[in-house]
Amino acid sequence: MVARVNTVAFQGVDVQNVDVQVQISNGMPAFTIVGLPDKAVAESKERVRAALHALGIALPPKRLTVNLAPADVAKEGSHYDLPIALGLLAAMEILPKEELARCVVLGELSLDAAIRPVAGVLPAAMHAAGNDNGLICPAACGGEAAWAGDLDILAPRDLLQLINHMKGTQVLGRPEAALASDESSPVRVPDLADVRGQETAKRALEIAAAGGHNMLMSGPPGSGKSMLASCLPGILPPLSPAEALEVSMIHSLAGTLPEGGLMKTRPFRDPHHSASLPALIGGGQKAKPGEISLAHRGVLFLDELPEFARGTLEALRQPLESGRALVARVNQHVTYPARFQLIAAMNPCRCGNLGDPDLECTRAPRCAVDYQAKLSGPLLDRIDLRVEVPAVSIADITGPQDGESSQTVRARVMRAQQVQQARMGAGAGDLPVLNAFLPADDLEKIVVLQSDSSELLKSAAEKLKLSARAYYRLLRVARTIADLAGAETVGKDHVAEALSYRPLKMN
Repeated sequence: MVARVNTVAFQGVDVQNVDVQVQISNGMPAFTIVGLPDKAVAESKERVRAALHALGIALPPKRLTVNLAPADVAKEGSHYDLPIALGLLAAMEILPKEELARCVVLGELSLDAAIRPVAGVLPAAMHAAGNDNGLICPAACGGEAAWAGDLDILAPRDLLQLINHMKGTQVLGRPEAALASDESSPVRVPDLADVRGQETAKRALEIAAAGGHNMLMSGPPGSGKSMLASCLPGILPPLSPAEALEVSMIHSLAGTLPEGGLMKTRPFRDPHHSASLPALIGGGQKAKPGEISLAHRGVLFLDELPEFARGTLEALRQPLESGRALVARVNQHVTYPARFQLIAAMNPCRCGNLGDPDLECTRAPRCAVDYQAKLSGPLLDRIDLRVEVPAVSIADITGPQDGESSQTVRARVMRAQQVQQARMGAGAGDLPVLNAFLPADDLEKIVVLQSDSSELLKSAAEKLKLSARAYYRLLRVARTIADLAGAETVGKDHVAEALSYRPLKMN
């Protein structure tokens, strides 16, 4: 007897058909899984055998061969448990073969036949909907699968519930689409009003939020750089439906989607400076998405920027331009989305007290030159806003708290982004096209310079010896400043403010 069930193999965000073919033949009792399985897949036979035994189902005393076809696609993960079990039940004529063959199936089995959640259910559901297939997934993942559209979804809690449904003794309803709860995000976003002083940095943060620009803050320890960065999610607009689906697919694949529901808030990732290149860019043995992909449509905050390995930082250059992370391995090439906003912070030198004669080390200013030399020119060229964050005075700390709240700044940011959306002809539900990501070909049509601002920009570009990339990034920042001011054209004051965020030297 032979039975076939569709399952999935994840190669990046692409989903590939894999058939589980079960054959029961005469011979010595044995249970064999073939087709390039890894350890987790090879151990499936023990979990499947125990789960069926828990239901009182005895496997036939014959040789059982489970073939995961195509054989040249590497199989990994525990989500093959449920397809293998259903293939066996179909081959034993306990479940209908025809109905199972039209379903994409994934799920991990416990030894007591409970179906445990697995990663990648949302992209698997999108794949099933695109191929007019049904989906069978764990109950904990049904809320995310329901966002894939109009497809038949079965989300049982255990194997017995699924068997009863297919035999007609129990009815499983279609799961409802779920959103991640607010409690699922343990990070508290501080209010911008809590930041004392630092008006220049606050203004730069507003511009960065409005246009999606990259930003680097430099200042002594304790000046508020990390707090400013953590305030950024509070002034960004919420995810649009298209963005939420895109972001949730990546987090579903990585297994970090909270509570099986669609994400509502923009990602904020802040990896430690000891993070390796595969952890930041993506890769490893299973070519998983890295921090830059998990920060897609959100913020990637790199604190103590020069403390990161030089090779790791240099690997950011291509994703910052293309919005994609390419993980190249001998046996596979995976491309993940990585349209993130880079916010970085650093001390001016290793001791952090450059410029303070009472606190700076004896190697100043040489220590600052060596410390900042870890950041290459091409990487700094991709950072639109560079801001000095000086030490906060006691008067600012003890004075009245009269700064603008995040809600007030967020309203201005949303108005500026709505202007950018309308300018590009994008609807409310479409993916945003912010100024930071405008193609160079569109800049001449979108960035309309006044005569005096054009002269200022040309003379500044010659004096600062700006590269073509830096020149275009300067135009984008000026356009964002004009959008925040509600101006149709880019004036001299907008260009001058944009130039102030691109100093000739770091210090």
